[in-house]
Amino acid sequence: MTKQVLGALVLLAICAWWPIAHAHEVRPGFLEIRALGDDTFDVLWKVPANGEYRLAMYVKLPAKCKGEPTSGTFAGGAFVERWRAACPGGLVGERVAIDGLSATRTDVLARFIREDATTQTVRLTPEDTSFEIAAEPNAWQVARTYLVLGIQHILSGVDHLLFVLGLLFLVGSWRRLVATVTAFTVAHSITLAAATLGLVYVPQTPIEAAIALSVMFVAAEIIHQANGRPGLTARAPWVVAFIFGLLHGFGFAGALREVGLPQSDIPVALLFFNVGVEVGQLMFILAVVAILWLASRLMGKQAQGQRGPWQAEALIRTPVAYVVGSTAAFWVVQRVVAFWA
Repeated sequence: MTKQVLGALVLLAICAWWPIAHAHEVRPGFLEIRALGDDTFDVLWKVPANGEYRLAMYVKLPAKCKGEPTSGTFAGGAFVERWRAACPGGLVGERVAIDGLSATRTDVLARFIREDATTQTVRLTPEDTSFEIAAEPNAWQVARTYLVLGIQHILSGVDHLLFVLGLLFLVGSWRRLVATVTAFTVAHSITLAAATLGLVYVPQTPIEAAIALSVMFVAAEIIHQANGRPGLTARAPWVVAFIFGLLHGFGFAGALREVGLPQSDIPVALLFFNVGVEVGQLMFILAVVAILWLASRLMGKQAQGQRGPWQAEALIRTPVAYVVGSTAAFWVVQRVVAFWA
């Protein structure tokens, strides 16, 4: 296999992965059912929307329940409905379903809040569209739900992954790889916790623009290094990873605010969402390192004593940097324009 063909295949793989990553609706639906006593329940239903078009998903309560939404409003990229339902005999042991979920590519986070404020939280998918209301809380169910949400968010967050990809091209050794990943983890964990707990508030729109700018920055650093002018990221990648990791943490917090935290299990939910982000990030890093290690072997770089598999030939690194940088530049413009939308 020639170097030119291998480089083209790597670039093609990135281009093929792009639409797959965007094919999934990254904003989950959100259902909250709150018990009020006397077999009555407040229902909040948020379904992802684009402009004035909502996904065709609807809450299906047990047949014995009376009450349904009479109107809704578009707000924050979602269509929101609220209503009160009367369910004789309560909902414990009953099943609640989401009609239309099986025909989508999104998920729904469903939360049932009991009168004593304990919470049942589950994640519904196109393959599993209903859940049974349990009599007792289950902390493991909350942990599992938010773990999966964290993994799903990072793996569908193309801007976050492209930033990590740029860092991998610049680290230069295994020691720097560990230090860089650790710095990024510590930084985004700090801002994720602070923003989610309400200690700090930063508007999401400028944060998204700044995240795109961070991707553009590391892409430019790759090109500078390829031209013999290594910048700060090449010399101290952990510093850049920490600084921009603070920004990315605010981005993660924005996704978590979309679905909220169960008040009775905030520490568990926050911890496992963050763990899920880390698991997804490590899955991505291992996949990229494995691919570039294979590329290095096929190109014969191991025989020259190269210290890490991520330093693929400039034939791969430079075109990828231009693709990533151009995409990030488009995002910057798009997200800055959104300030005035």
